[in-house]
Amino acid sequence: MTTTQARTEPDHAHGTEPSADAPAAPAAAGHHGPHGYSAQKDAHLKRLRRIEGQIRGLQRMVDEDVYCIDVLTQVSAGTKALQSFALSLLEEHLRHCVAAAAEEGGAELDAKVAEATAAIARLLRS
Repeated sequence: MTTTQARTEPDHAHGTEPSADAPAAPAAAGHHGPHGYSAQKDAHLKRLRRIEGQIRGLQRMVDEDVYCIDVLTQVSAGTKALQSFALSLLEEHLRHCVAAAAEEGGAELDAKVAEATAAIARLLRS
């Protein structure tokens, strides 16, 4: 079993039912454990490696004195790739983390909405 499987599989998948007395793992306390993006982790890592390659390409272009407009075109492509990744991650956060908090309601929901709003604001400023 991989560590990803260990984190994402529920207890009952291993033959034990979760105890009704056991406290639920805090989703946001340490920000560890399965998140909205966990199901797509491999695809996200592949996408990030592709973006990393674009950034390395930019370094190479500068090192080779490529025409500035061509470098700027590639900067734009890298920026758009990161923005697209961020929007995908945000959507998964809303579908998973905020939706789970909506089921709980109260302070947990308020905290998740505030957290998502702050993340959106940061994305808009970038």
